[in-house]
This record gives sequence, C-alpha cells and structure tokens, in this order.
Amino acid sequence: MLTCIVRPIINKKFINFDVTEFTKLSEALPGVVVELELDVNLKKVDPSKLLGSGKISDIKTIINQKKIKLLLVDFELTPIQQRNLEKELNIKILDRTGLILEIFSARALSREGVLQVELAHLNYNKSRLVRSWTHLERQRGGMGFLGGPGETQIEADKRAINLRISQIKNQLSKVVKTRKIHRFSRDKIPFYTIALVGYTNSGKSSIYNILTNSTELSKDMLFATLDPKMKIIDLPFTNNIILSDTVGFISNLPTHLVESFKATLEEVFYADYVLHVRDISSTDFQNQSIIVYEILEELGITKFNKPILEVWNKKDLFDLSFSEMSQYENKKNVVLVSAKTGEGIEELKKKISELVNSSKFNENIFLPFTKNKIRSWLFNKKLVLKEKIVDDGFLISVFWNEQDKNKYLKLI
Repeated sequence: MLTCIVRPIINKKFINFDVTEFTKLSEALPGVVVELELDVNLKKVDPSKLLGSGKISDIKTIINQKKIKLLLVDFELTPIQQRNLEKELNIKILDRTGLILEIFSARALSREGVLQVELAHLNYNKSRLVRSWTHLERQRGGMGFLGGPGETQIEADKRAINLRISQIKNQLSKVVKTRKIHRFSRDKIPFYTIALVGYTNSGKSSIYNILTNSTELSKDMLFATLDPKMKIIDLPFTNNIILSDTVGFISNLPTHLVESFKATLEEVFYADYVLHVRDISSTDFQNQSIIVYEILEELGITKFNKPILEVWNKKDLFDLSFSEMSQYENKKNVVLVSAKTGEGIEELKKKISELVNSSKFNENIFLPFTKNKIRSWLFNKKLVLKEKIVDDGFLISVFWNEQDKNKYLKLI
C-alpha cells in the first residue's frame, strides 16, 4: 500500500525528538510502502483540521498524483481533526496512536496480547465515533404508528463499545489473578525473577535469546515482538533465574496504551531485578533512557526501590570516544555488550550474578523440627551457610537478601 508520511513542524520545532522514529514505525506495519515524506511547517495548529486550507490543497494534489492510499500523520490527532482531514483528502488517515495500534494488532499472538490490543483499540476508537459514517441517521424508537425519537447509531455504538471494554477488562482481571497464582508458586521455589525493559528496537529480544538459549523472533524493527516471554536462565555463582521479556517502550506512548498493557507490565513491578537494555548506537541514546524511566515510574518503579542494571547494547555499531569510555567505566550498574557478536555477554552474566548477590547479608534463624519443609526450601535456595541441631530444632546461619527474607517470612 503506497503511503505518505506527513510530519508537522510547529514554529520550526518537530513534535517528537526522533524525526526518523515515525518512519521506522511506518515500515514496521505490514504491507506499507512509504512513497514520500512531507515536512509541513505550521505557525499554529488548526483545531479543526490540524493544517490550513493551503497545505491541505497541496497534499491533496500530491496524493492524487502519487496515487497514495494511506496517509500517516506524526501527530496526535483529535477525533474532529481526523474526521475533517479524511473528508477533505478522501483518504484513510492514521495518526501516531492509530499507527502504533495497527502494529500491535499485527504483532499480538497470545490470547492475552490480543485482548490487550483490542482494549487499547476500543479506548482509542470510543471518542472517534464522529467519523463520516453513512449509517448515523437517527433511528425510530418507541411504539405506535409513528414512534418517538430513538437513540442515535453513535449512542448504540458507544454502548456496545463500553460493554465490550467491560468484558475485556473482566477477562484481563482473570489474567492478573492467574499471574498472581504463578508468582505465588514461584515464591515457593528457588528462583529470582529479572525483567528486561527498554526502548523498542534496543535489542531486548536478542539479549533474551542469548541468555536463555532461545530462538524467539528478533528483528531490526520497532515492536518486532509484543507478547511477553519467560524462561529460566542458569548463571554462575548464583541460583537459577527466571528472565522475562516485555513490550518495548516508545516516546509519547499514550496513557491508555500503558493502561491496556499493565497486565503484562506488572511482571516488571513484581520482578526482583530489572535489566534496562539501551541502544548505544542510537542518536537519541539519552532521550530514550529518559522515556523508559518515565514509563517505569508510571508503573511505580524507580532506581531507589528496584535494583536496575543497564545493558548498553549494539557496541559493534558504535565506537566509544575516550570521554564516553571513561564515563562508562565509572558506572558500576552498566555493562557494555553486543548481542550480535557476543562481546560482553560473559561480563553481563557476571554482573547479573553480582547484582543478585550484592544485597545479601548474614543472619541467624531458628526453625523448629515441625518446619522441615521450610528448612528444605532454604537449602534448595542455597541460602544456608551452616546449621546446628539443638534440642527443639535447627539453628541455621543463612546468607540472603531482603527478597529471600520476605519470601521466607511468608512461608513461616
């Protein structure tokens, strides 16, 4: 499908910090061929059409000449703006949120992923029932020969959408309950959980594949994978760890998208540790990091309440300068890797092991003979340094962290 990208520049400023990101998003949509990109300079935003009549006329001419079938606008259009632009240009239009939702729809594979995408779509489209549909005439209602005025088709559609939203939220609440059961089961077995997060296309799936010896889909494409994945990894000097991969983040990610995917992203909240994968070759290396931490904060996660290790990926695509290398070497919570060449992966495994073990401390506890299952749990988790049998139970010296201790207290 031949596509044109329109990128508004308001008062000589781009709306989004990465001007190439929207193009990459467009290329991630199946069947789309970007024919041309138009940077449109605006003094101000037209509240009804976004663009002025002259700009719209110029774009309409180009659309007809190039036989464009889809217009992508790098902007958050209001329902009124989208309706009026589609009417003026006589073409299908997707704004930034609409494009992301289309990509999500193409990527979702699991039942949970499909539900989350549908919920996001419905929340997005609920306010867009003002489009120029042909069936929005007022319907007849009531009884008798003539009947009174009934509800409009828009009202009927809104009621149906709200009903479906309620149904999906109910189904997703069951997903949340199931995850809680799984987490409770994991608390009883000797595993830590680590969540991979990062800006989309930072290489999370590649890192996940290397650490777990998996072959999950990994492409140089925004949102190449959408559904969360979990698998056990075995690292030196520590116990087995469950590693989970999550959906990638992106700038200006609409709030309702974050809300829709909270059932998935809550795995990050409950993880013991977080690996923040960053693309060191990106020209927006710092801005992308800021965005990731802002979204994590929305989920209640900060550097102060969750141990976070930064993984600077794609070293093979970028040579650090002397000053940048000095900056990297001074950071204890950073490891430099290349998922493509494998460079730094062993160092990453070592750093993860150090992260897991760094917060451990020595403590003496007493267990009566009746708590033999908990004693076995301590040994299986490799937390016991030494043990002494006394008259009424076990005097045990353990080496653990707060997470282990909290899990132990739940079992008591």
